[in-house]
Amino acid sequence: MKKSLLLAVAMCLLPASMAASSRQLAETDDTVKFTVVKELPITSIKDQNQSGTCWAYSSLGFFEAELLRMGKGSHDLCESFLVYKTYMDRADKAVRTHGDVSFSQGGSFYDAVYCLKHYGIVPQQAMPAPGSLYGDSLFNFNQLDAVTSAYVKALAKGEHKKISLTWKKDLDGIYRNYFGELPTEVKVGKKTYTPQTYVSEYLGLNMDDYVSLTSYSHEPFYGKFILEIQDNWRWAESYNLPLDEFMRVMEEAVKNGYPIAWGADVTEYYFGRRNGKGYAYVPKELKIRDLQGSDAARWGGTMEQGAQVSSDDELTITQELRQQGYDNWETTDDHGMVIYGLAKDPKGNDYFMVKNSWGDYGKYHGMFYASKAYVAYKTMNILINKKAIPADIAKKLGLK
Repeated sequence: MKKSLLLAVAMCLLPASMAASSRQLAETDDTVKFTVVKELPITSIKDQNQSGTCWAYSSLGFFEAELLRMGKGSHDLCESFLVYKTYMDRADKAVRTHGDVSFSQGGSFYDAVYCLKHYGIVPQQAMPAPGSLYGDSLFNFNQLDAVTSAYVKALAKGEHKKISLTWKKDLDGIYRNYFGELPTEVKVGKKTYTPQTYVSEYLGLNMDDYVSLTSYSHEPFYGKFILEIQDNWRWAESYNLPLDEFMRVMEEAVKNGYPIAWGADVTEYYFGRRNGKGYAYVPKELKIRDLQGSDAARWGGTMEQGAQVSSDDELTITQELRQQGYDNWETTDDHGMVIYGLAKDPKGNDYFMVKNSWGDYGKYHGMFYASKAYVAYKTMNILINKKAIPADIAKKLGLK
């Protein structure tokens, strides 16, 4: 069944007032007042709710910010389309490898790059609103994940001599019931696009312009390697930079108007939401009592409250410390976000401004600040326009 969407050009462009450059952040009396150094326009903050789709929200939020940078106006791209396509591909890979590739809700920035390049994308209005087909107002994958994970596992790990080739149709039917029919056409004014030409012709995005960068010393610098994380199931490569150059790329990118898709560890107790401060930083001394396995943990959790840090002074992050965190599993691939600005705290310390996908929450209403040290320590990888990379570093990477 062919599904099309009639959209006037004006409806594709959201009001400019939704850009972050005009966003006012309400503050309580105990909220740290940051001074904005550079702030890039972004689209509205969304809520992934009960779904492991931060990778989809952050990736599309990044491309929406790129479209603003390019002067293409404000667009609302469809997470449901991206998630639907990606989950079908991931299930295929899991079955083909007999379950050696994990099947889960998670994903990577490259999933968005791959989808936009090979399948395209559609506007948000082209598919039913998240959650609307199953009586919710936002994504809720609790039942969906239980059903699809069990189905894929039964196929991939089952003791079968042969499997039925109808399994993809069966799985597709489940996703269609949750997300709706995948559109094959998008109409803008009098012109009709496929999802692919909507990306390449109407939006003017070229996926070859985007690269993943990271910084780990277990692989040679200035080359590419496959980042060893479970959700990198497409085995995408990242360019590897020394930490100082990696951080320079990020700072100069924002200064020059380029947003960043940021993948990072958010499980640490000094992460903004967990420490109650609304910003993420790396305290010089940690005083956290691990209560794992104790009776107290049954009732109050595994970390002792109220004693997590001893000072606001930050730890100096080195390449060795960063590598250690990755090697000993203290740094994990948790969450995707969008970096869109630079700021300073009252002491003059440098922070990045971060757009999240947890709705209007916290002291800064859906965004937060991450210190330079936190970003240096806990970043897994970033997706960035290669034009944002300083020329001398791009040359070392062999990028043109």
